[in-house]
Amino acid sequence: MFQENPLLHISPVAGVRWGVAYAGIKSSPSDPPKNDLALMELVQGSECVAVFTQNAFCAAPVTIAKNKLAAMTAQENSNAIYLLVNSGNANAGTGNDGHLAAEHSCRSVAQSIGCDVKRVLPFSTGVIGQSLPVAKIDAVSDDLISSLSAGHWKLAAEAMMTTDTVAKGFSRKMEVDGRTITVSGICKGAGMIRPNMATMLAYVATDAGIDQKNLKQLLDHCVKQSFNRITVDGDTSTNDACVLAATDQAGVKLDDRHFAWSEFESLLTLLFIDLATAIIRDAEGASKFITIDVKGGHNSDECLLVAYAVAQSPLVKTAFFASDANWGRILAAVGRAGVEQLNIETIEIFLDHLLICQHGGEASSYDEQQAMSIMSQQDISITIDLQRGAVNERVWTSDLSLDYVHINADYRS
Repeated sequence: MFQENPLLHISPVAGVRWGVAYAGIKSSPSDPPKNDLALMELVQGSECVAVFTQNAFCAAPVTIAKNKLAAMTAQENSNAIYLLVNSGNANAGTGNDGHLAAEHSCRSVAQSIGCDVKRVLPFSTGVIGQSLPVAKIDAVSDDLISSLSAGHWKLAAEAMMTTDTVAKGFSRKMEVDGRTITVSGICKGAGMIRPNMATMLAYVATDAGIDQKNLKQLLDHCVKQSFNRITVDGDTSTNDACVLAATDQAGVKLDDRHFAWSEFESLLTLLFIDLATAIIRDAEGASKFITIDVKGGHNSDECLLVAYAVAQSPLVKTAFFASDANWGRILAAVGRAGVEQLNIETIEIFLDHLLICQHGGEASSYDEQQAMSIMSQQDISITIDLQRGAVNERVWTSDLSLDYVHINADYRS
């Protein structure tokens, strides 16, 4: 970890409350105890959409939350929605027992609230392959509900943490017709990050009024530009989920025909990027934050092939950890990315603003000392100009350190 906690203040969103509790779910009890349960309450009339992991071994709570969201009807929106989040146990790779445990935890919360269990959605993060200790959740369900507060975003972000070293959350605001629209979000994630949809867990809400169709359109757009552009280790989690909710409490209704729609979409995208890049800055054992821009591609797919080939190369990542200006590793990653008919003579590669590769080899203006100086920075950019089209894509990644190995070798101990 090489950042200060970015979560200095999160603005409450009208219609959203968070509750937290300590259930002792982790196999090794924390000392002192740390909250490991969070509950998000969305006021009646809220719209809620989500995207989930594409991992075939998706966790039981992923399947249940996805099915419950799909079954919600407009007529049911007169009731509140509750999102139950636990850390310390992924409830993945647990078969039918895992599904029963996830439903049990939802039922426990629903009974404490006095709502329909269909309105309680489960989310989990932590160790894969271990049974969810539902009795521990039962024991603190009442405490979880009694702690619900509009100001508990930070506590909720902390309760979701596993190998995260800092809680992650941001807020942004804009004015529309003299009214203030607020967007706030929190997320968790530090390892097992190449989402292929979202990140490990993320929850974003706005007090604008947005119908389900437009809300899903927003979510898909924002995820594509943020959580689907980050990688720590190339692993897609079994539990990834990203939720976007609109509570309709600000007195402003938005859709894709509204004059402020583009501005709101840009605002929301920036918030998603804030959250996604916070994960990279807190990547397990990371000391470098690396931005990879691939320019001049025929299409997005080939730009991303090149970007991820570089971003996920262990040789490139370890070179950055060592501050070693071994630029040949970047060159090799670009060459094996799988782009058809790639003309290496036209490709230019930059470290920050230093041209390092041109005409298939070392640039004539290359300066080794300047390259080493750039490699020693915490924030580094790589630009790869394919010069074969007009499409550009950006990916964020981290270096690969000894600490990453230690963290994951000791993860269950």
